[in-house]
Amino acid sequence: MNEKELMKIAFKLAKQGKEKTFPNPNVGAIVYKNGKIIGKGYHRYFGDLHAEIHALKQAGNEAKDSTLFVTLEPCSHYGKTPPCVDAIIKAGIKEVFVGIKDPNPMVNGKGIEVLKKHGIKIYTGIMKKDLERFYEDYSKRFTEKKSYVVLKYAMTLDGKIATTTGNSKWISSIKSRQWVHNFRTKFDGILVGVNTIINDDPLLTSHNHGRNPVRIVIDPGLDIPLVSKILNDDIPVVIIHSNLRKKRKIVEIQNRRKYLIHLNSQKGMISFKKIIEALRKISIFSILIEGGGFTAWSALKDGVVDEIITFVSPKIIGGKDAITPVEGEGIKKVKNAIKTKILEYKRIDEDIFIRSKVIY
Repeated sequence: MNEKELMKIAFKLAKQGKEKTFPNPNVGAIVYKNGKIIGKGYHRYFGDLHAEIHALKQAGNEAKDSTLFVTLEPCSHYGKTPPCVDAIIKAGIKEVFVGIKDPNPMVNGKGIEVLKKHGIKIYTGIMKKDLERFYEDYSKRFTEKKSYVVLKYAMTLDGKIATTTGNSKWISSIKSRQWVHNFRTKFDGILVGVNTIINDDPLLTSHNHGRNPVRIVIDPGLDIPLVSKILNDDIPVVIIHSNLRKKRKIVEIQNRRKYLIHLNSQKGMISFKKIIEALRKISIFSILIEGGGFTAWSALKDGVVDEIITFVSPKIIGGKDAITPVEGEGIKKVKNAIKTKILEYKRIDEDIFIRSKVIY
């Protein structure tokens, strides 16, 4: 078989991970030696080992002095897994055929350079047009230099998102909720605080309106119940926590193919800027925040929110202890309030839809 035929096999493997690895790219790899394919691999799901690692594991000791074909440049940084270039070097691969460079600026040629420095021959450009088309959506996400964060909430006419008992079903109309389900498909991730999971146990999916975003839970104390719906399905979940003491729970969550990110917290709070930075490292760039009032305040206070989507329902709840969209310690003086500019407003069924830009 020639090089193009071998890359076609790797490309076919990459397609097997379609819709399962989001927001990570689908990658396929094969290890070839003495006229035979001795290892195959593809990225199977979000948080899984990368394609190259699966292929190298299958090849075993035979990988020494072999050739690796991979659809996308091997990574050279720590993300969910160690750098693939380290495993390639350790395996003794003599040459690597790379389909295209990884557009992720954390890689983008760095993986190739590392391999070259270790005397590994690199060839690029085989099936370039086909692979550029295949990775088009993935590549587009790196054209913006910053993450895009939208805060969404539905509130009553008197500014409540839940009653004094915590009941919130349903503030907005069916048509508004359907709009939100569709809107979720536009994002890499949908983020909530752990209290939303504990109190409401939502699925946080697009409800068959299209692609599901990665569910992200801010959970400093790692208090998420193991019976939660999002821990018991096949859609990716990222839990950002600060608690390394709950070792059994960590293992159990990992066994369910859910991904944990450990970030330090101060007074039980994790900096949203650090959260956004950590999510960028795993290719989550656009985020829809649907958490409660405390999560909303934390994101706004840390200056990470670009836009706010508000649904105003013609209902009155009342009650001084009823929950509001943005809580926390709040602003002390009106003159220091966080300002927004209304970009769009319209009626959706009985609700008023407002889209505004946050001005810091």
